Amino acid sequence: MMPEARLTASSLRAPRAAAIAGILFSILLIFSLVLLRRSVPDDPTEAGAWLGTRASSVAVALNLVPFAGIAFLWFIGVLRDRLGEREDRFFATVFLGSGLLFLAMLFFSAAVAGGIIIAFAAAPERLVGSPTFALARAITYEIMNIYAIKMAGVFMIATSTLALRTGFIARWIALLGYALALLLLLSTRKIEGILLAFPLWVLLVSLHILVGNLRGPPQVSAPALEE
Repeated sequence: MMPEARLTASSLRAPRAAAIAGILFSILLIFSLVLLRRSVPDDPTEAGAWLGTRASSVAVALNLVPFAGIAFLWFIGVLRDRLGEREDRFFATVFLGSGLLFLAMLFFSAAVAGGIIIAFAAAPERLVGSPTFALARAITYEIMNIYAIKMAGVFMIATSTLALRTGFIARWIALLGYALALLLLLSTRKIEGILLAFPLWVLLVSLHILVGNLRGPPQVSAPALEE
């Protein structure tokens, strides 16, 4: 009975852990993206005048990214644990790979942006308007607005497909994930704030899982009790 009790307790904790991790990731990333959007001009070709007045706000936003990434890794891991043997290997590989690629691009972009701030603090008169700043700014802009967005869309498609096959989230949330993923995949760098669709959808999934978990534990079947 003791191994079964531990297994049951673990299975009950997993959905709540996934929900909490997803909520933390969503809130941290949304706050970071909004703060960056308010601090840094949309035009990637601007000379960098914002560094003189908004560098501290950008630094705060960048410092939130690692914690958002940790929560996202936890979210992925607990979701895979919840799927268990129902997990489709093909879509699970796409699910995991796209999630990790998105996270790697997010971290890389944050690191380049952090390097810009450090370089500005060391030599502000040499960095603003320089080719080095222009290159670093363009790399960050392209990775986040083209490549990271596409990986987020792939992650949403894989997650929604697994959801439809296993039923671990509501069908309408999975269908909404397909629609938002298509929007991300077909979007261009001209659409402002489009990346917010990803953490908002993860927040919706997490809240759905948390509410479902708080309504009560799943019923244990009669054969399992007899064993």
